[in-house]
Amino acid sequence: MKQFKEEISVADFSIPALRIAGISKSFHAGKNQKKALSDVSFSIEQGDFFGLLGPNGAGKSTLIGVLAKTVTPDCGDVSVLGFDIRRDWQQFKMAIGIVPQEITFDPFLSVWETLRLQSGYFGLRHNDKWLNELLEVLDLADKKKESVMRLSGGMKRRVLIAQALVHKPPLIVLDEPTAGVDINLRHSLWTFMEELNRKGHTIILTTHYLEEAERLCRNVAMLNHGRIAALENTRDLLKEYSKDRVVFTLSRPLPEDFPFLVEKLQDGFYCLNYDNPEALRTLLDELHKRGLEPEGLEIGKANLEEVFMRITSK
Repeated sequence: MKQFKEEISVADFSIPALRIAGISKSFHAGKNQKKALSDVSFSIEQGDFFGLLGPNGAGKSTLIGVLAKTVTPDCGDVSVLGFDIRRDWQQFKMAIGIVPQEITFDPFLSVWETLRLQSGYFGLRHNDKWLNELLEVLDLADKKKESVMRLSGGMKRRVLIAQALVHKPPLIVLDEPTAGVDINLRHSLWTFMEELNRKGHTIILTTHYLEEAERLCRNVAMLNHGRIAALENTRDLLKEYSKDRVVFTLSRPLPEDFPFLVEKLQDGFYCLNYDNPEALRTLLDELHKRGLEPEGLEIGKANLEEVFMRITSK
């Protein structure tokens, strides 16, 4: 992918790119009430690359629906660059671009017509130069006159991103942008997102590929059961949870009276987190005494996926 020529203009950097305060939302399911979000609060600084993570049903889609104004919260406040979602809706929508997870287009429109229609939604009539630059940067220039519905899944993803950028929003929300695309396109989109961020856009990324969040996001929020379970700098979070660890297999299960707190993983693997090498030596000695010889020993540190599993399993 090519690079943008111009940097995005941003507001006073003392104002958060996004401020969410006390957002709660419940849905009725028959006679029952499901709490999708419960008193969610956090702020994102301008220029951040922020990861919004959580298992299915954690509340991520509901929160993005609130930002898109397709979901009305029961209580709480939301502002983008100081613009309130209720009081300043016109300025709010001009300041945010949302790339949805679901791919939906008018089946009768070309790529160019799709972008022109989206521009009209924002009252933009003379932005052809910018639209052509988007097409160039996203490698869509040769698809300009093609029907969107004839494009591959990866190309449709690029059109979704272009749609979200027609009005040059300072804040961009990308909901699972690399879901279902091949590894080459995924890496290409990573480069593109990093370029957007470098040019001044604040990025919010939701993803199930946690290695993606670990590589791209400077800060992350982990949602679980509609609440913020963790909100921290990505590196600090990894340091906090990333003790040294050893993973191994055994030919037979550990006895119940085994003195170490060893976590049983799937497929017969075991894991021990430890603070110093002496703990590892003691573990290996204890296994040997009991006639248990570990196989496939792997020593390393926990990654963001393992941190995520620990936090969301609480």
